[in-house]
Parts: sequence; structure tokens; C-alpha cells
Amino acid sequence: MILGMSTETFTQLHVAISIIAILSGLFVVFGWISGARRDGATAIFLATTILTSVTGFLFPFAWTPGNIIGVLSMFLLTIAVLARYQYKLAGGWRRTYVITAVISLYFNFFVFIVQSFQKIPPLHELAPKGSEPPFAVVQLVALAMFVWIGFRAVKGFRATVAT
Repeated sequence: MILGMSTETFTQLHVAISIIAILSGLFVVFGWISGARRDGATAIFLATTILTSVTGFLFPFAWTPGNIIGVLSMFLLTIAVLARYQYKLAGGWRRTYVITAVISLYFNFFVFIVQSFQKIPPLHELAPKGSEPPFAVVQLVALAMFVWIGFRAVKGFRATVAT
């Protein structure tokens, strides 16, 4: 039991939050590429990405690489939230905000890929140990995609006074 829920129910909640975080993050970041702020979606993205990391720490399993990514993500998200809401994207905080938010989104997406290869039978058959070429190729493509997205988002996002 986790927070009064069965592990299965809690896992489903965690996955749902993670999917909302990824989808809202992609929506926000692609908005930044085109110069759109999308403040409401940004709040959803940041909140659900933080919640994804927090709920990930509540599982009663051994320390995993996912936990390390969660710690790194929380560190980056703290900077992103401060840059956005405390420092209002002034000066270098705009770039810092975009970079930390995109990296946090990438971390969430990275774990999504890992979990997909572990839990989805056809993907698991391609890479049962998570170190085989199909897994590596997917992760490399995702990394390249997020580097490109991050570069474009930094160039496209223009901060006005943040609220």
C-alpha cells in the first residue's frame, strides 16, 4: 500500500501523471519554439513533472537509476520554477528556465522509454536487458530530438514580464 492505494493503483496514478507531464511539456516546449508562452500549460507541465518525481520516490523498491534521474530532475525543476516565478525570466533567467525545463522533460521522457522497454512485451523482446541496440537507438534518437528541441526553444522563446 502506498498512500492508502494498492501498488497497482498507485502505479497507474504515477503513470497517468507522467503522461500528462510529458504531453503538456511537449505542448509547452513546441509553443516556445514558435514564440508562444502558454502560461497555463506551463504550470500544468511544471506541477505534473514535479509530481512525477515525487511519486516516483514513494515506490517501495530499491534505489534505481530512475531515482537518480528523479533527484536530478527535482534539482533542475527547482531552478526552472525559481527562474519562472521568482526571477520572472529576467535576463539570463529566461535561457536558464528553458534549458532546465527541457532537460527535465527529457529526463521524464527517458524514463518513459526505459519503462516502455521493460513493460511492453514487443519492446521488451527487442531489448530484454535494456542495453541492446534497439534500446540504445531509441534513446539516442530521443536525446538528439531533445537537443534540437532545446536549441529551438531557447531561440524561439521570448520572455515578456512573467506573471
